Amino acid sequence: MKINGLAFVGIPVTDMQRARAFYEGVLGLKVSEEMMGGKWVEYSLDNNTLAIASVGPEWLPSNQGTGAALEVENFEETINYLKDRKVLFTTEPFESPCCHMAIIGDPDGNNIVIHKLKPENEKEPCL
Repeated sequence: MKINGLAFVGIPVTDMQRARAFYEGVLGLKVSEEMMGGKWVEYSLDNNTLAIASVGPEWLPSNQGTGAALEVENFEETINYLKDRKVLFTTEPFESPCCHMAIIGDPDGNNIVIHKLKPENEKEPCL
C-alpha cells in the first residue's frame, strides 16, 4: 500500500449553522466547497482540506477521537483572539521542545489543536 497524501480531515457536527458560525465566523475559514445540500462543507487550507459534516447518527462528534491541528502564524495573537471570543480551551496553551500548542473545543466538543512550530534555531530535540 502506498499513501499519496492526506485527502481531508473531517469533523462531524450536529448543527451546521452553529458549526459554520464557529469555523467561518470565529476561526475565519473560507468555504471552498459545499455538498450534500449543505450537510458537508469544505475549507481549503494550503494543500489540505478541513471538512465539517452533519450526516446523521453514523458519524457523531467526540472529544475522544481524531482532532485537527491548525498551524497559525502568530500563536500568542491567536490565543488572545480566541480567549476574547470566549472559546472553550480544553487544554491551556503550553510549550513543547518543538512547538506551542493549545486545544480548543468547537461547539460540538470536537478538539481543535492550535499549533505553531518553533523556528529551527529554537527547537530542542523532540523525543
